[in-house]
Amino acid sequence: MTIVDIRERTVPIYRFADPELPSGGLTTSVVALVTDVVRDGQPVVGYGFSSFGRFGQGGLINERFAPRILRARPADLLDPDGGGLDPFRIWTTMMTGDKPGGHGERCVAVGTLDMAIWDAAAKMAGLPLWRFVADRIGRPVPDPPMVGVYAGGGYLYPSDDIASLTDELRRLLDQGYTCVKIKIGSQPLAEDLKRIDAAQRVLAGQAALAVDAMNAYDRADGLKAAAALVPFDIWWFEDVCDPLDFDTLAAVAGAYPPPIAAGEALFSLAEARLLDRHGGLRRDRDVLVFDPVHCYGLTHYLKIVEALEAEGWPRRAFWPHGGHLFSLQVVAALGLGGSEVNPLCFQPFGGLCDDQAVAGGTAVMPEAAGIGFESKAALMDLFRALLGT
Repeated sequence: MTIVDIRERTVPIYRFADPELPSGGLTTSVVALVTDVVRDGQPVVGYGFSSFGRFGQGGLINERFAPRILRARPADLLDPDGGGLDPFRIWTTMMTGDKPGGHGERCVAVGTLDMAIWDAAAKMAGLPLWRFVADRIGRPVPDPPMVGVYAGGGYLYPSDDIASLTDELRRLLDQGYTCVKIKIGSQPLAEDLKRIDAAQRVLAGQAALAVDAMNAYDRADGLKAAAALVPFDIWWFEDVCDPLDFDTLAAVAGAYPPPIAAGEALFSLAEARLLDRHGGLRRDRDVLVFDPVHCYGLTHYLKIVEALEAEGWPRRAFWPHGGHLFSLQVVAALGLGGSEVNPLCFQPFGGLCDDQAVAGGTAVMPEAAGIGFESKAALMDLFRALLGT
């Protein structure tokens, strides 16, 4: 039993449901990890991609991390007890020779491969990823397995922004979401307040509204925005400032009583600890949105959750960034607060399985083996093209 091939391709991704709208040239890496294990007459293949927002990682994947896996002895990749792939040992193999630090892009390349490794390992075990991970780390799972979800999106449209935004939000309400998130910070605050007001008029008590500033504000603008947001009863205020500007974040947290969300653009256990120590966040209300893919994959994300839980953070505070099936699986496996879902943007990567519905802001977990990408037809077309099948 071993990994016989790893393939990667960098492909465009789109912030809007309409791919014709300009989207900043974003890309992601898709990977297929082929094993020599055969199930139902076909080799077991693990699939992954590098989530959203950090661009594709083909150079690092193809030049550094995939070759380390392919050169490794099979014994270094397998669980010595069960004989299946061991994601923890493979992660160590990938990182052999790399020094600490340098998290900005390397972590995304490793996390992309880590996703495919966990997918393949769960498929070999014949289990959905959420059950496989829970079994591996000794956590109970709910029955039926249900996860709280919110709909991400709400990017600034290049034209007819308010009309397009409100149409998007109506579609999300129709799909069963009771919490949604929109973007602010890329235009004058007065214009963003118009977006927020229009959004809340559409939601009209049917759904809570979060806002994401995408790390746009300095200290003065962050404090100004926070003061302006207080009357709107925002669910949470996300990514206020530069991810390493802990002084500004702490100042905003000290002046803004409602919940703040942070951590999407922090990628390691060391950075997570700095956020906890210096970011001024309140463990009784604030939200941690680290992306499991961007944090060197689930293998390293587990360390972040464990360490911050030991510092007093409840698991309900973790709402991973991502908006795709992998993040959903991680939330179910670890018993976290809930998961972002991108039902309309970043297709075909975002959202749930094609036949998976949201009701009352929750989603029932799929039982298919692995992450469940096979239940997303358009995404599987991309993976099959990568494999040449």
